[in-house]
Amino acid sequence: MAKILVTGACGLIGKKICSGLLKRENEVTGTDLRPDEYNEGKEGYRFVKAGGRDRSVFEEMFRKEQFDVVVHCACTADNDLSDTITEDDIAESAIYDDYIYTLSVASEVKKFILISTSQVYDYPKSREPIRETDKLKIVSNYAKLKREAEKKLADAVKGVQTIIAASLRVAPVYTSDFADNLLSRIYDPETGGLFVYHSGDYGFQFCCLHNLVEFIMCFVKYADDETYTGLYNIADTNICSAREIIKFARDRKTYGPVIQRNVNKDIMKSKLGKLTNRNDIKTNYRYNDMDTFFNNNVLDGTRAKKLCNFKWNIENTK
Repeated sequence: MAKILVTGACGLIGKKICSGLLKRENEVTGTDLRPDEYNEGKEGYRFVKAGGRDRSVFEEMFRKEQFDVVVHCACTADNDLSDTITEDDIAESAIYDDYIYTLSVASEVKKFILISTSQVYDYPKSREPIRETDKLKIVSNYAKLKREAEKKLADAVKGVQTIIAASLRVAPVYTSDFADNLLSRIYDPETGGLFVYHSGDYGFQFCCLHNLVEFIMCFVKYADDETYTGLYNIADTNICSAREIIKFARDRKTYGPVIQRNVNKDIMKSKLGKLTNRNDIKTNYRYNDMDTFFNNNVLDGTRAKKLCNFKWNIENTK
């Protein structure tokens, strides 16, 4: 049993992580700006109201508690940030990161896990798997926010042999009940309907939230030396095709008919949009970049799979 602090504990991602850790009989302290009933009353769980501007609250907690593990979910999309990521969000995250890292190192936390994003990558035209050492391309505000968080964490633990620190580059998440990221790839906000190109054989990389939770549980239990420090790609083993996403939506009666769209026309429209809607590209977490639609890029999860077998996908998610 470990004593674990989870920031952003009441968002979509945070509450599932807390639940998974509690099932392993860990003692979990969850922090957020507002409580959520999902884990309320569960044995081993307590909630503390605190956010990025509440450094003194965290200082008091670290004085009173000897946390073994910190899971930093705060300032994460689909957890506690909106679809639009602003410069203020970046600044808020930077403040939060600075003191959480400092307090964790000073109190000799054994393991630190940061939830980052796959948006930091430069998705190639080839279909080679994307590895943690591959080229980065920081275009969106969210990628900037998380890349800065990764670098600060690496600097904070550099030379500190007592802490095992992991930055998890997570693909956009989904569950059976949360499909916003899936549907954003086949949804046209102008018509309010679904669309597809050709037969829908192209696809995108996502992460069933249960795969992320299980990796974190395995990291907490099994990562036992400094070789586990570093970057990890966290995603489903295979891409989700547009056809699979459409079936997912239809099975849940989410939307009506699917419209066949003209690929060449939309590519030209996308190129024009990159010239006229640069702010949307930067701030919109779910911006649809046509340049990535047909590459079928897959995140290489080899390193993560040494700890966890990613068994969840769009067909068996719960």
